[in-house]
Amino acid sequence: MEPSSTEGGAEDTLLKNHPPGLPHKVTLKHGQELEEEQEELAEHKPLEQEDLNFEKWKRRPLPKRTLHQKIEAIKTYLWNAETSEFMGRSGKSWGLILLFYAALYTFLAAMFGGCMFCLMWSISPYHPTYNDRVMPPGMTMAPDLEAHEIAFNASDRKSWKKYARSMDEYLKPYNDGVQEKKNIRCTQDRYFMQDDLEESAERKACQFKRSWLGECSGLQDPHYGYSQGRPCILLRMNRILGYLPGQGKAVNVTCGVKKGPPEALGEIQFFPKSIFEMMYYPYYGKLRQTNYSAPVMAVRFSGVQYDSHIVVQCKLHGKGIINDSPTDRNLGRVSFSLDIGA
Repeated sequence: MEPSSTEGGAEDTLLKNHPPGLPHKVTLKHGQELEEEQEELAEHKPLEQEDLNFEKWKRRPLPKRTLHQKIEAIKTYLWNAETSEFMGRSGKSWGLILLFYAALYTFLAAMFGGCMFCLMWSISPYHPTYNDRVMPPGMTMAPDLEAHEIAFNASDRKSWKKYARSMDEYLKPYNDGVQEKKNIRCTQDRYFMQDDLEESAERKACQFKRSWLGECSGLQDPHYGYSQGRPCILLRMNRILGYLPGQGKAVNVTCGVKKGPPEALGEIQFFPKSIFEMMYYPYYGKLRQTNYSAPVMAVRFSGVQYDSHIVVQCKLHGKGIINDSPTDRNLGRVSFSLDIGA
């Protein structure tokens, strides 16, 4: 008997006895098994021509609706009578949403109110709670200048009229009648301390009358010297709550030429003095010192040479005053250009 015929007969016997519904397993001579399934055969079939037509896989456009259909769709969205839904939600759903947002915003409002209450409870409306560092005062001037420049011709009224008008507006609160009505006369050469009063009590303020500015008050000369080529300017220290400038000695002011020939500036006059009197300090704030009038110093340049463009700088001098800061040009000083023509 030949071995090949025996192996072939066994193979035929296995195929005859195999159930028809299951995939066939074929045992080869070298012990390998091959499983053939109809699904795998189907996957490896070549694509037909109609499968390569991708146009049929594109999304078909929705049919255009008429205006009446659109209106009906909106009405159904707003109120669906079949499901009793308003804008796509039932009454229970709307109630839960409104309840959630009402609770959320109530909580947020309560939290915000609590934070504001704690903040307002911990700070004072009259003075800063924490004031570890007090900067020295800066200095401002009038008239209000564009690009820090005073340039005019004495014979041309239009060229200096804006300066005179600005000075008038600046000095209105210092009119003698207003100061006598609201403020009191104070003793010079000492600070006007009112710390012994209650925190919320109103503090009094010292008078500063416009007439004390002499030739720069606008009462004797409504043009403030601009029509004569002898202009006046006003200087004032910035207000700082509770600050005592000079630390027991009055702060004085000097003016000089910063850029240009020094002799072009000529004579300088100060009204009423070249110092800021101590009686106007300390400042207690707007709530407790509503009638406070910051002291003003008038400076008159009575000998400026015509057609000489110079830069003038006025500085504060006193203990604790800084007037040479490289980063803040208005700290303890003010600069402006001065150009006067005939």
